[in-house]
Amino acid sequence: MDTLRRFETIAEYNAFNKNETLHPLVSVVDLSKADPRQGSRMYFGFYTIFLKEVKCGDMVYGRHTYDYQEGTLVFIAPGQVAGMNSNGETYQPKGYALVFHPDLIHGTTLGRHIQEYTFFGYQSFEALHLSSRERQIVLDCFSKVEYELEHAIDKHSKKLIVATIELFLGYCTRFYDRQFITRENVHKSVLQRFETLLNTYFQTDKPQTIGLPSVTYCAGELNLSANYFGDLVKKETGKTAQEYIQAKVIDLAKERIFDQSKSVSQVAYDLGFKYPQHFMRLFKQRVGQSPNEYRRAAEADAPL
Repeated sequence: MDTLRRFETIAEYNAFNKNETLHPLVSVVDLSKADPRQGSRMYFGFYTIFLKEVKCGDMVYGRHTYDYQEGTLVFIAPGQVAGMNSNGETYQPKGYALVFHPDLIHGTTLGRHIQEYTFFGYQSFEALHLSSRERQIVLDCFSKVEYELEHAIDKHSKKLIVATIELFLGYCTRFYDRQFITRENVHKSVLQRFETLLNTYFQTDKPQTIGLPSVTYCAGELNLSANYFGDLVKKETGKTAQEYIQAKVIDLAKERIFDQSKSVSQVAYDLGFKYPQHFMRLFKQRVGQSPNEYRRAAEADAPL
C-alpha cells in the first residue's frame, strides 16, 4: 500500500475508475466500473464521499466493531489521503463516490458553510455507518446529482446540483447525530477516558512543561480526530471540548486557591497558564469573581 496516487481533478479520478466525465467539477463515480486493482494510498484535491460496502473490506478502518453493516460513508476533504488496503491482493472496487471540486461551491450557501460539516475532518475509522433506509436516502441523493449531470447543462444545473449536495450533507449530519446516540455506550466510555486523562494530566508536571491540554492533544491521546472528538463531547455534554477542559481547570483552580502558601500567579503557572492574566480573565468569566476576590470570600466564610 506504499503507492501514492494523486488526483487533482475530477477528470483524473473518473478516468482512473473508467467513468465518463460529464462535468469538470462534480461526478458520481460507479466504482464497480473500475478495473480490478491492488490497494494504494490516494491523494484527493477535491471533496470525496465514499459509499462503501463493508464486505468489500478495501477501506482501511482499523480494528473496530461497527453497528451498521449495510454500508458506510467516509468523508475526505481536499488535500487528504485515504488508505486502501487489499493485503497485496487484487480486488474489484464496489460502491460509489460523490466527488466535487471546491470551485463548484464557491459563492454558494454551501461554500460559505462547508466548514460546518466537521465530519470531513474525521478519520476513516470514525466513518458513518448506515442503516438500509439511510443508505437508500444516500443513493437517492446520488441519483439526483447523476440525473442533473446526464441532463443537458443549463442555467439551473449548478444550482440544483449544489442544492442536492447540501441536502445530502444535511442528511449526513442527522445520521451522525443518530450514530452518536446509538453508540452511546461507546461514547460514554470515551468521556470517562477523557475525564481520567484530564485528572492524570494535572497530577503530573505536564501543565508546567507543556501547558494547558488542548483539544487536539486530548483527541490524539484518545485515538480520535479532533473534529470527531469535539462533536462527540458536544453531543454528550452540551459543552464544547474546550469548554469542558476549561471547566476542569476552573474546578482545580478553586481547590488550589485555598493554598495560602501559593500566590494566584503560582496557581496559574501550576495549572499550565503561560501568563497569569489569562488565568485571571478566564476565572473571572467563569466564576464571576477574580481569583483574589474568590479567595477572600472563601476566607470570610470559613468557620472560626
